[in-house]
Amino acid sequence: MIEYLIFLAISTATFALFSLGLNLQWGFTGLINFGHIAFMTLGAYTTVLLSLRGVPLFIAALIGAAVAALLGLIIGLATLRLREDYLAIVTIGTGELIRLVVNNQELPVGDTWVSGAFGVQSYPIPFSTQPNLVFRLGMIGVLTLLLAITIFSLWRWIRVAQKPQVADSGYRVGNKQEFISRLVVGSILGLLALLIYISGVITLYNYIPKAGLMLLSLLVLALVFWRLEYLVRSPWGRVLKAIREDEEIPKAMGKNVFWYKLQSLMLGGAIAGVAGAFFAWQISAIYPDNFQPQLTFDSWIMVILGGSGNNVGTILGAVIYFAYDAITRELLPKIIPLDEARLGAFRIMVIGLILMVLMIWRPQGILGKKEELTLGK
Repeated sequence: MIEYLIFLAISTATFALFSLGLNLQWGFTGLINFGHIAFMTLGAYTTVLLSLRGVPLFIAALIGAAVAALLGLIIGLATLRLREDYLAIVTIGTGELIRLVVNNQELPVGDTWVSGAFGVQSYPIPFSTQPNLVFRLGMIGVLTLLLAITIFSLWRWIRVAQKPQVADSGYRVGNKQEFISRLVVGSILGLLALLIYISGVITLYNYIPKAGLMLLSLLVLALVFWRLEYLVRSPWGRVLKAIREDEEIPKAMGKNVFWYKLQSLMLGGAIAGVAGAFFAWQISAIYPDNFQPQLTFDSWIMVILGGSGNNVGTILGAVIYFAYDAITRELLPKIIPLDEARLGAFRIMVIGLILMVLMIWRPQGILGKKEELTLGK
């Protein structure tokens, strides 16, 4: 069970990272990207192919992120001056194009060329060898610090909703409904963080390689989340929100809307490229079929579920998605007497029904703001 929790923690962190890139592009900038998997594919393959050539893992991951950002630059230069429809069409086509190219071309795997259809295996993975006791205790210390920062950040996030806010007419009491929703969400995330921490301490002390990868993925997720929160609250982020609402307004104020859109597309692509590296490290062998368009739409589910334009909501959406996946995968076979294929279809039907109800009851998502809703524009 503990190893399964570690697996879920890595999966959730990886796809939360992947979805944060999509949320930057769509939730904050209003760019409709249906081919987000293309950035993950490039990030994953670039990282593992370079690592097989002897490039250090972290440098290979950074290069993979840079290649994914370059793809964002190419897509942006081709489509961002056109209507949003064209961006959606081009991105979904690009995702499939890259997967099919990887599947049908020979790849430089180490010192030989291998058909992409055979996949890439036996590549280096971070922390795959057991470190000494001192290093393991240091990793536990880092995990403890990460838990403390998470709990403090959640507490401060909940407290903000309690404080009176200034309006044109003077002071007004903070939104009670928002405070309650933040309290519930913060409590759930705090309990999950504590559960992951306990599992992490056990598996780091009695070392398994996935525990080191979990710590690294959580650290990178925390770092990316921290810097994204800073960026979207900065003048740069406010320009992105203005573009999302009505790009004619920032144009009238002298802002280069095209350049801001390009930056958002590239940065979101780079984040997805880093997520691709973690995805490859987790599954230990990558094949073109691992990068189906379905992963893009899973990411859309996470962003919509948590609330677009809200980074905490995106992480919450990833947590809910993988919790739902794990619970239904374990419980449904015991409740409903169906074969595996029909159960898989039933699980997809249920999550589709949940999304339909959510879009009717709360279209902005769990933590999203209705006034910032970009669907249907």
